[in-house]
Amino acid sequence: MFTFDQYLGFLAFLAILTMGFWLMIFLMGILPYWIGGSLYEKWKMKREEKKRKELKS
Repeated sequence: MFTFDQYLGFLAFLAILTMGFWLMIFLMGILPYWIGGSLYEKWKMKREEKKRKELKS
């Protein structure tokens, strides 16, 4: 049915496909958290800067 080379090629294809799938799942979970945290930190810094300006005047 398959020669040994074809079998190894098929296993390599499955390994790469599986790694790509889990990497995609990982990135879909981490990226929104990372972007949300970044936006929250920027908002917090702007709020602190606004409070400092109000105290100075």
